[in-house]
Amino acid sequence: MAAILEINDVSKDYGQGDVIVHALQHINISLIPGDFVAMAGPSGSGKSTLLNIIGGMLKPTNGNVVIDGKDVTRMSNAALSRLRRDRIGFVFQNYSLIPVLTALENAEYVLMLQGLQTSKRREKVLAILHEVGLDGLENRFPRELSGGQQQRVAIARAIASEPALVLADEPTANVDSTTGGALMDLMRMLNEQKGITFLFATHEKDVMLRAKRLIILKDGCIVHDGKPGETIDAA
Repeated sequence: MAAILEINDVSKDYGQGDVIVHALQHINISLIPGDFVAMAGPSGSGKSTLLNIIGGMLKPTNGNVVIDGKDVTRMSNAALSRLRRDRIGFVFQNYSLIPVLTALENAEYVLMLQGLQTSKRREKVLAILHEVGLDGLENRFPRELSGGQQQRVAIARAIASEPALVLADEPTANVDSTTGGALMDLMRMLNEQKGITFLFATHEKDVMLRAKRLIILKDGCIVHDGKPGETIDAA
């Protein structure tokens, strides 16, 4: 099976001269369709840096990233924007919803950018909002939703375009543990029923245990890549 994501010998350095921080060192990761992977590690381990490189927001110092057969590190800004719009879904810990748009409008935003006809995108997004448990809340604005509901809108937006990969940065950080568990169960359900590939950064052990695969970073290096629970205390 062809890989959805290939990270090939990626390193990232900051600074110059005698003051250089090695944020990432020779990272190699491969994800196939249907993977559900947690990436963990202490603050400063390189999780966010790696997610930003995968998403095309940062360039690595060395190595390359290939998503859906396309080398992200060699793309123009315009090509990167199209790839992020069409093939990568993003879920952020602060939800990043547009406050003047309703839940429905936020969830369909990427489809609007793609130029999908209004009636078709509304039909598609209403079905997705139903799947993520937001029936009856379609016309509410973000300020009228709880944190968990806002994150469900963000998840709906992330999967609406049927991306090759969903990147989630601390998706449960701003909600209580019960809501966080429900959000992880939702993403796991979408992974299993729709085959959506997820890679999410987290520092929460309950979230790690819900993953199918756990990658632990420390000082910019991979120190574990395997099943959750094997060395979870190392995270």
